[in-house]
Amino acid sequence: MMEHDRLWSGLPIPALMVDRQNIIRDVNPSAEGFFNLSAKAMRDQPLWDKVMVAAPLDDAMERARRDSTSLFVNDVDVSGGERAPMLCNVQMAAMPDLDDHLLILIQPKESGHRISRASTSTAAKSAIGMAEMLAHEIKNPLAGITGAAQLLSMNLSNGDLEMTDLIVSESRRIVKLLDQVEQFGRLRPPQMEPVNLHDVLERARQSAAVGFGAHMKFEERYDPSLPLTIGDADQLVQVFLNLVKNASEAQKRTGTITLHTYYEQSLRVQLPDGTRQTLPLQVEVIDDGPGLPQELASMIFEPFVSGRENGTGLGLALVSKIIADHGGWVSVDSVPGRTAFRISMPMAKSKTQKGRT
Repeated sequence: MMEHDRLWSGLPIPALMVDRQNIIRDVNPSAEGFFNLSAKAMRDQPLWDKVMVAAPLDDAMERARRDSTSLFVNDVDVSGGERAPMLCNVQMAAMPDLDDHLLILIQPKESGHRISRASTSTAAKSAIGMAEMLAHEIKNPLAGITGAAQLLSMNLSNGDLEMTDLIVSESRRIVKLLDQVEQFGRLRPPQMEPVNLHDVLERARQSAAVGFGAHMKFEERYDPSLPLTIGDADQLVQVFLNLVKNASEAQKRTGTITLHTYYEQSLRVQLPDGTRQTLPLQVEVIDDGPGLPQELASMIFEPFVSGRENGTGLGLALVSKIIADHGGWVSVDSVPGRTAFRISMPMAKSKTQKGRT
């Protein structure tokens, strides 16, 4: 444990020291004030019992320890104790000389720069709502344009037919995009019931394997003891179909898609309504493709953002919306050769229900 010397006490930002098991070993006075909790109340307690961060940090913390380096996580809500959520930057620094302790520094941001997950979701919904309205209005004249092009093609030579065929094919492509926009806007609230995540994954895998993912190899790494989640099975199938399709389209040649499930009790997030949610059920869809473009990684779940030519940018936005409606969390970790989309879900209330492979 670090001694409360003048440097530690004088740090102007909240700081915590946690051990290898993420138990709080020390906090500075700034952290006491930030969380409105005494050092005595925080010491020797599990970190995630006292601190809430609206992002999964366990993997980042493990990397910091493993690589003996520092990592930054920017623009996340931090709360705990009597502390209301506040947008912060979080820095984690490995302390290899102190039995792999980790120093966590929390830097609150100015309130004028705050962009919360809730406000981003509202902006996305507004964009989708307007797009849905425009989609309905645009489809009618597009049908007229397609019909006129087909009539013209009946009296044209082969050379001119290429132009009318282009008009028809492009009009149909636009209609397909508009259908997707309308589908996004009409998504019904989930019908919540106990769901076996392995059943959902298998439905998605089997559908993909005979369709758009036929060129891919699938590997299943399932935790056979994974408990049931609570959710809408059909909507969750749609989530994993979109993720598998995204992984399949990232590679034109044969690649591998790994479906990985595991249990991680320490993952907790702060929901937009201020309540705390434990999300212990983890599902990862991993591919060995080229990875996400760096400039898109931070906004890949926003509507109309796509890393592929002619991509609609709605597939991952739909994933984000469905998982948010389920009270879950979706994140992505991407480097060339490995992209992992991670879905974190709550567990069904009944402790006696268990999943199956």
